[in-house]
This record gives sequence, C-alpha cells and structure tokens, in this order.
Amino acid sequence: MDHSKTPLFTALQQHAAGNPVQFHIPGHKKGRGADPEFRSFIGDNALSIDLINIVPLDDLHQPAGVIREAEQLAADAFGADHTLFSVQGTTGAIMTMLMSVCAPGDEIILPRNAHKSILSAVIFAGAIPVWVEPEKDTRLGIEHGVTPETVRQAIRRHPDSKAVLLINPTYYGTCVDLRRMVEMIHSHNMAVLVDEAHGTLLHFHDRLPMSAMQAGADMAATSVHKLGGSLTQSSVLNVKGDRASIDRVRTMMSMLTTTSTSYLLLASLDTARRQLALHGQALADRTIRLAEEARRQINAIPKLYCYGDEIRGHGGVSDYDPTKLCIHLGELPLTGFEAENWLRAAYNIEVELSTLTNILCLITLGDTEHETERLIHALRHLSAAFGNREMPAVQTGAAAVPEASQFSLPPREAFYAHSERVGLEQSIGRVITEFVYVYPPGIPILMPGQIITPEVMDYIRQHLKAGLPVKGPEDPEIQMLNVVASAPPKSEGWSSRSGFIIPD
Repeated sequence: MDHSKTPLFTALQQHAAGNPVQFHIPGHKKGRGADPEFRSFIGDNALSIDLINIVPLDDLHQPAGVIREAEQLAADAFGADHTLFSVQGTTGAIMTMLMSVCAPGDEIILPRNAHKSILSAVIFAGAIPVWVEPEKDTRLGIEHGVTPETVRQAIRRHPDSKAVLLINPTYYGTCVDLRRMVEMIHSHNMAVLVDEAHGTLLHFHDRLPMSAMQAGADMAATSVHKLGGSLTQSSVLNVKGDRASIDRVRTMMSMLTTTSTSYLLLASLDTARRQLALHGQALADRTIRLAEEARRQINAIPKLYCYGDEIRGHGGVSDYDPTKLCIHLGELPLTGFEAENWLRAAYNIEVELSTLTNILCLITLGDTEHETERLIHALRHLSAAFGNREMPAVQTGAAAVPEASQFSLPPREAFYAHSERVGLEQSIGRVITEFVYVYPPGIPILMPGQIITPEVMDYIRQHLKAGLPVKGPEDPEIQMLNVVASAPPKSEGWSSRSGFIIPD
C-alpha cells in the first residue's frame, strides 16, 4: 500500500482550501466565532479543519470513503486485518474490545494490574472478572506481567471464560512472552485481548518487543497519541482473525463514540500512521539509542538505578521496552513524588509518573539529546542534593501491592447497589461500590464489589500520606468511601441487577 498517502488529512486540506460557506457545526465557523486569543494561539489552519462528518469527509460511525481508506492503511502499517480509529482515546478502544466479546454474566480473565478503563468496561458489560496476579518486583515496588502458568491455572478453573486480557507492555515497559501466551490461550478457544496502550512503536523496530498483532492476538488497543506522534485522545483498535466479529466490533465502537467526532484527532492518526510506516524504524532507532545512553548515565549516578537488560528472565519478564526509564530512588531519603516535585521546581522537568520509590520518564520520537542531557544533569543534582542526607527513621519504601481482595458481589451489581458513605477505618470488611486508584497509572486498588481488607487500607493510607494522587471515590478528600448499605432504603427497593427502581 502507498503509505505516503494521507487520504483523510488530504481531503480535509482540500475541503478547507475550497472555503465553503458553512451552515453547520462547529459554531466557531473556521475560527471566526472563537475567542480571539484562543484563535491566535491555536491558528487558523487547525480551526479550518475542525469539522464534522459532512459527505466529502466520510463518517467515522460508518466509514466508506477517506476514513475507511485511512483505516485500511493503518491496518497494513500495524499488521492487522482491520484497524478502527478511536477519538475516545485508548479507553474507548479497550471498552470496545472487551464489550465486543463479553455479555452480562460472562467471565473474563484479567491481570490484577488492569487499568481502570478495563474494569469500567467490566461493569458496563456486566461481566465477571477472574483475577490473575501479576509478578511483583519487591525491589522496585512495581508489577510486571502475568506468567503463562498463572493464566493456564485460571483457564483450568474457569474454562468457560470468553477471553483473556493481557497488558503488554506494562506502564513500566516490561513484556511477557506474548506469542507463547497467545498460542496457549488460543488452544483453549479463548480470545486474546491486549492492552497495548504503551506499545505503539513495538511494530516498527525489531529491537523492540513483539507487538500484539505480530504475536497473533485477536484485538489490541494501542495509544498512538502516547508514543506514536498523534494528538492526545487519538488511538487505534487493531483486530486480527475472526474470533471477534468485525461488524460487532464496529457497532460497539460506534455505540461508545461521540457523534461529533474530532477531525483534528482523526487527521493526526492518519498522519502519524504515515510517519510510522515510512520512517518508524529510523525514528525508533534514534529513540532507542537516546534512551539507552540515558540509562547508562543514570546508572552511573550514585544511589539511582534504572533497570535494563538484566530484567529479562526475572519476575516473568521476557523482554522490555528500553524507551521507558523507570528510575528507582530507594537509596535516597525522598519519595518518587517528592523527586517529581523537586524536578519540576528546580529544572522545569515533568515526569510521566511517580510512585513511592520511582519516577518514570518516557523517551519518545519527540526527544533529542538536549532533553536527555537536561534530565541527566537534573538527576545528578538530585543525587548530590539528597545523597548525603540521613535516611528518615521510618523510610517510605516500596509498597507491596496487596493481593486482590475477594468479590462479595459482581462489579455491576455492587456499582448499582444502594450505598452509604463511611470513614476509611469503618470501611474495612465492607463491600465497596466505587473505584479507588492512584493516577497515573490508573490501576484500581479497589473496584466495586470487592471487600475492603486491612492490607488494602494500609496501602491506600501509605499513598495518601506520601501525597500521591489517590483518586476515584466521590469524596474528593479521600476520607470516606461508598460501601454497600447495611440496610435497604425505607421508601423504595433497589434492584441493582436490573438498574430499575422497584416501588414498594
């Protein structure tokens, strides 16, 4: 296929050049109705292609023209049979693939470190999660992937599960032996869904781990905006084989997508695909070399550690993405969150995320030696500024992620159950009706239906004490949690299974 073409972006440019008189939304009408300061900052070119699904520009909900052609080019670039563009981010793509294969009551095997979007889709679908514990790295305080053996055991216990969802790579860049995993799961006639949010470049360089499509997965949600050069909130859903009906997948994607689709986001996917298909290997090669040199220099800084090749073969890790720099601060007397704030204040550097003992920095297609040298200089200063200070009497070390607590109710039933708000201490032993997670990365500590255990509460309190962004509960102060009420409301009964109010 001719990957120099950008069918959608070209059509948008031609349409704008024709300067049609518009009697349709958006109301800013090529920027003339927009706030002048915003218009000046954004620019007339961007506003001129902020359009809607008029006939010459095709319709994302039923693509048959330039959007369909752009998606076909993307499928060829990513090694998929079909690629669907998402303007709902990878969250929309993840929800689509899960809800395409699961109906109410269906079981799906999930890793414990699944993203909030996956577990939200479980609630929307009415599915039943079967937890698989990922391998824990006690030194770094992070979780890697699940192993083939733990997945095989889950399949034996739950042979009627509709699918297995895998996270590959993890937020921190570690990968499982994906091809082996796919072959094993397919041998049990289950679909393989992959959260590939942080793996856009995998398909475009042979020094990177294997992509989901290369491994033969059935569907993979890939965040092109995270690492592939498109605009924030633009992603793709790649589909391969016939275990999932592409017609069903398209229908589900349409149900979950706004009818006012952003052509700016769609055009950015079209052009990002062109760049990756034509120049992805060279761009990825430069990015890998930058990251590896940064890793080498970080590991020469006293009391800092950034894992590399030695991670392979440990904790179920088969491979890793070298462009992710997980910088461990365990020998310094400050938390990752404090290091994040220090880097921001002292060097105007923003990191991807911080944990109790780590910061994560991403090296992408947009980086040069200028940025990586600034990071190294800042980290050397950080080490010098804190390295000789005494460790606190009670050092906040890597927190052991607690094992998933049991479900007392199916997630959907708990989410719709009549609830009451109680204090954190009083919530122990109760069944939660909302999410609790640290964002980023957005992996729930608790989801609706789980029993709140003392271990889970300790983990939450440790993150709150460190100032990390604990989110999810309706109470913004995170001092109260919603739990299943001990008694039904007096005036009416609530059928959480159907979601309808049943009068007395």
